[in-house]
Amino acid sequence: MSHAIVMIASVKPESLVGEFARRLNDGYIEIYNEFSLQHEFGIFLREKNVAKLIQFERNVSYFQFPRSSFTKKEIDITCFDTSRIQLRLAVELKYPRAGQFPEQMFSFCKDIAFLEELKMAGFSSCLFLAVVEQRPFHSGRADGIYRYFRGGEPLHGKIVKPTGAKDQEVLIEGKYVIRWKELRDGRRYTWIEANPDT
Repeated sequence: MSHAIVMIASVKPESLVGEFARRLNDGYIEIYNEFSLQHEFGIFLREKNVAKLIQFERNVSYFQFPRSSFTKKEIDITCFDTSRIQLRLAVELKYPRAGQFPEQMFSFCKDIAFLEELKMAGFSSCLFLAVVEQRPFHSGRADGIYRYFRGGEPLHGKIVKPTGAKDQEVLIEGKYVIRWKELRDGRRYTWIEANPDT
């Protein structure tokens, strides 16, 4: 299969996330864990006709990308055409519910680095979306890894795993400011359009 990427109209993640949030607020969509978020967001993307195919948990090797070149292997949601040439949108989702705040924040960073890699590999848009219920994701002291999620410091550069042996790290090429938005039920969400050139 050729690796040539066909230039297509860009998906607009901001408008997609905004409409999805409105549906959550209206009670039209209900989410209660990460699987439900993935499922409902995938249905929503299919309804919006983002691409011919909306699929879940696709391995990067399905698109003939070298697996060793990526931070992760499975993409939460992929939107593409039947030829696997028009790669419209890759989505990574998080809905953490069991605390472990610094570890989960590092997991957010891994997802964003992974999406930057997918963008460089040929996806036209790459979206990270997180929904949280617990205040420590967005409120509290703003040092270490917390400064990106609580203090407004742009997420950029080398991020080291903040706990344990601290023997893992990811590199984020772009610069992203985490902005939390509140849902009517008190939960908050944030999203990033990952692009290493930003």
